[in-house]
Amino acid sequence: MAFSIDLSGKNILVTGASRGIGRSIALLLGKAGARVAVHYGRNVDAANSVASEIGNGSFAIGADLGTSEACLNLFAGVVEEMGTVDALVNNAGIAIDADADGSDEAWISAWDQQMNVNARASAVLALKAVQHFSAQRGGRIVFISSRAAFRGDTADAWAYAASKSAIIGLNGSIARAYGKRGIKSFLIAPGWTLTEMAQAYIDEHGDARVLGEIALDRLTGPDDIAPMVALLVSGMADHATGTSIDMNAGSYVH
Repeated sequence: MAFSIDLSGKNILVTGASRGIGRSIALLLGKAGARVAVHYGRNVDAANSVASEIGNGSFAIGADLGTSEACLNLFAGVVEEMGTVDALVNNAGIAIDADADGSDEAWISAWDQQMNVNARASAVLALKAVQHFSAQRGGRIVFISSRAAFRGDTADAWAYAASKSAIIGLNGSIARAYGKRGIKSFLIAPGWTLTEMAQAYIDEHGDARVLGEIALDRLTGPDDIAPMVALLVSGMADHATGTSIDMNAGSYVH
């Protein structure tokens, strides 16, 4: 039996939506009929281009997710513009290499920055979403984490793995605590995904390591992840609330 996802009338905030995975998510949600708040950190032109391509009254909105105040203002700004928010996609994240054999200052700085953006910003935005959803009797949150949250990462990526692990606890806690308020929460954990960041690594180091890790014949692309997000925010998978979904081309299975 064929079915399609219809998000007409849904208002959705997607963070980090000017490029990469977030861009693909925003475009697909818009194609399904949603109005999307396209969050960006720096590239307003790219975000405006995404919003224009989506249509449906979508718009770009900027915020530096490194500060809690900016996260609070972001959600408030989206509510002010949209009136109601039906779903939050916590996609934005950063990765900063810092080897333990380097300087303490550089390591601590990398830790703080990644915890602020990857973990704290996700938590603050989820907090505002839960409060908003509680008042309107329901809503959905999707966290974009990483396989690194489950398997760990490299010697220079402690903070990245730890910050992405924090999201696992957020997801499960929200799902368990607020389900009877109509709030559902989900987590997607990609592996290597063919974004600008991954391409830069491949250009520098070659693709043997990256392709050697996966079980499929090509690297995961942003367009492979976006349909799962659309499904989760649609309401068709609500009884999977609290779940973590691996999307890493079989490079890590648990």
